[in-house]
Amino acid sequence: MSTPPPPFSCAHSPNVPELLHQLKATIAISTYQAGKLVFLSAPSPDRLTQLPRTFPKPMGIALKENMMAIAVKDEVVVLANDKRLAANYPAKPNTYDALYVPRAKYYTGQIDIHDLDWGEDGLYAVNTSFSCIVKIDHEFSYRPYWVPSFISKLAAEDRCHLNGMAMKDGYPKYATAFNQGDQHQSWRPEVTKAGVLFDIKQSEPICTALPMPHSPRIWDNQLYLLLSATGELVRIDLDKGSYDVICQLDGFVRGMSKIGDYAFIGLSKVRKQSTTFSQLKIADKATSSGIAIIHLPTGSKVGIIQYLSSVEEIYDVQILPNLLRPGILNTTRPEYKLALSTPETSYWAKTKES
Repeated sequence: MSTPPPPFSCAHSPNVPELLHQLKATIAISTYQAGKLVFLSAPSPDRLTQLPRTFPKPMGIALKENMMAIAVKDEVVVLANDKRLAANYPAKPNTYDALYVPRAKYYTGQIDIHDLDWGEDGLYAVNTSFSCIVKIDHEFSYRPYWVPSFISKLAAEDRCHLNGMAMKDGYPKYATAFNQGDQHQSWRPEVTKAGVLFDIKQSEPICTALPMPHSPRIWDNQLYLLLSATGELVRIDLDKGSYDVICQLDGFVRGMSKIGDYAFIGLSKVRKQSTTFSQLKIADKATSSGIAIIHLPTGSKVGIIQYLSSVEEIYDVQILPNLLRPGILNTTRPEYKLALSTPETSYWAKTKES
């Protein structure tokens, strides 16, 4: 009998550590299925390391300067990076070149946030349960920002499975949904062929009949998104309302970020026991999860990270630039309370035992 691999074991193509090291970047992924936020880093050109941290059902990840926000089960957790704290981190001094520490929480309730991003005036989120894009603040569970024109009432019914959001000039510009229905989970019967890309300002669809669209992103003034049901990365022609396929991958694609000429795309296994997912065209090929690295100008796959255990579904993928080995603290252990920062200085408080 073979021994199962240790938790969070992964394999990768030989060039991945060298590429990440050259790019001076760390990959951050959220896996709600495993309940982890994971950093994948290459502190040297020949070694890939990862740091999983427990968060309850992590979904969208938002980055802005030294700030990170994570949408979890019924909250949004905001963390701040303080490199001064990293150098003297008591558990592992002189190990990390950054340390993200919890600084605030927004208690949203269970609104099933998917994509999350910083805007010009705060945090914006896709409120999938109530079928709208919202602002997150300290006064309400959420403030509605944009409601699709076909949604007649804000109700916790996941009517169209609104999931993706792309920002432009500091505000939500594009959104993706699985259909244009106005009833409780109306997207399920035609989940593989009724997806929609919206222009939020116009509140009208740009593309329709999309196979489970996710993760719209604006890069170099062009709009990209993932078609999860077919495993495709596509570029949208906004004038024609059509798209060009850049590459196709063997996985349920969801979560995407870019640095330089490289796109990092999340791959998830297909839940074959699900009546919704078992009908997908890529169901037989989507047998592992991980990260595919695509050379965007040519559409070539140049690297792969494949999980052998623990991680089966990935939601978001973000790139932390200029960080070779960042650390992160969560709120499940009390050590984050000892990390004290001011604009002028930072230090670690002593426990009573010390």
